Amino acid sequence: MSKGLPKRSEDYSLWYNELVKKADLAENSPVRGCMIIKPYGFSIWEKMQAELDRMFKETGHSNAYFPLFIPKSYLSKEADHVEGFAKECAVVTHYRLKNDEDGKGVVVDPEAKLEEELIVRPTSETVIWHSYKNWIQSYRDLPLLINQWANVVRWEMRTRLFLRTAEFLWQEGHTAHATKQEAIEEAEQMMHVYGTFAEEFMALPVIKGLKTESERFAGAVETYCIEALMQDGKALQAGTSHFLGQNFAKAFDVQFTNREGKLEHVWGTSWGVSTRLMGALIMAHSDDQGLVLPPKLAPIQVVIVPIYRGVEQLDEIKAQLEPIINSLRKEGVTVKLDDRDTFKPGFKFAEWELKGVPIRLAMGPKDMENHTIEITRRDTGEKSLFNLNENLNAEIKEVLEEMQSSIYQKALTFRNDNIRQADDFESFKSILEAHGGFVSAHWDGTAATEEKIKQETKATIRCIPLNNLKEEGNCVYSGKPSQQRVLFAKAY
Repeated sequence: MSKGLPKRSEDYSLWYNELVKKADLAENSPVRGCMIIKPYGFSIWEKMQAELDRMFKETGHSNAYFPLFIPKSYLSKEADHVEGFAKECAVVTHYRLKNDEDGKGVVVDPEAKLEEELIVRPTSETVIWHSYKNWIQSYRDLPLLINQWANVVRWEMRTRLFLRTAEFLWQEGHTAHATKQEAIEEAEQMMHVYGTFAEEFMALPVIKGLKTESERFAGAVETYCIEALMQDGKALQAGTSHFLGQNFAKAFDVQFTNREGKLEHVWGTSWGVSTRLMGALIMAHSDDQGLVLPPKLAPIQVVIVPIYRGVEQLDEIKAQLEPIINSLRKEGVTVKLDDRDTFKPGFKFAEWELKGVPIRLAMGPKDMENHTIEITRRDTGEKSLFNLNENLNAEIKEVLEEMQSSIYQKALTFRNDNIRQADDFESFKSILEAHGGFVSAHWDGTAATEEKIKQETKATIRCIPLNNLKEEGNCVYSGKPSQQRVLFAKAY
């Protein structure tokens, strides 16, 4: 099988685009900027979704579903929110088509204009807070902890599969609380949930922090985030959690009677991750041979390729493999037997390597005689012969666990090696030019300086790290006093 993948070192962007397509994850749709997620890609997203959904429910959240369409007037109620999303909104103006009188297909019926235009949801705060007004009357109704799995539309001009598309899949949590402190704790908790998921399941090390005012979610008082570093030295925002204060509660008049019998506006949060995580997974770990998937998210953890001549020999090998497959499945390992007779073993090896299956087992006539099986790890390419008289299940589970840890450690080492400190603007620029990665530098706290640095270097403040110690210094750009360092990077 000829993979035809470009090398990451030569054209990282092309390598990524080709890998997404050749590994059968997704393809462009007929609608510009949208994507078709193919079964193998969707199966990875399903595993992400299942783990996140479990984590949300363990922290007390319930799933609901809200409409795709939002009345335009709802967006007008929260000024910062509408300003933040206005340029990305898709608008429905009519509700009917009719046949063209000239016989040229269908046209919009001008008589079917909506009284009020509908916005295809870019996010659901407005329609959800409209509902919360009816759901919340008393402190007994709080906290209200709701999550939604949905699609959203944000009209993007420059798109890339998974990373930035006009329509994408995500989850969005929306919660209401009786006190400011409870809401802040919720927003922080969900940032930590995302961080745990990224590190324990995606094997993706992240930095937790706060966004600057310029980078906050539209309508939020504070935005918490997790930031990751891709192999090309660019950062990627992998998840955000927002403390909304009482902004949406006041905009939609969501009040409750507190324990003292007085009316108060509730405090809110929202938080979300999307199919952008698929892009992060690909870019953080994969290599020039294809995907490298952490075992916990791999749709197929073990693929078995029989090597044979003739149907009779295949049947003999399959008979020996059947109890192995059944035993692994009982242990919760996902296994695929590739017994296709239309492709040679070399083609199959290359295909499963491209698709990032963590472990490949191969058995041929000699293995059958010797009661052995060949084990190949996807992350290192390391091969070993295993004696089937020993405990194969234990060996496979141990290798999968070791791979999960090893993939994380490799990404962590790369991330840590690519955080560099700059104390003046010349070194700041030279680090970005020569290495990319995160640059830890002092910032004077002004949006003006933040914007000037962005204009001159294309680097943005990715976050103000939560674990940052106070450190007296001077802004890398303006020279004005600064209390702590922030992390800059070029980003997706």
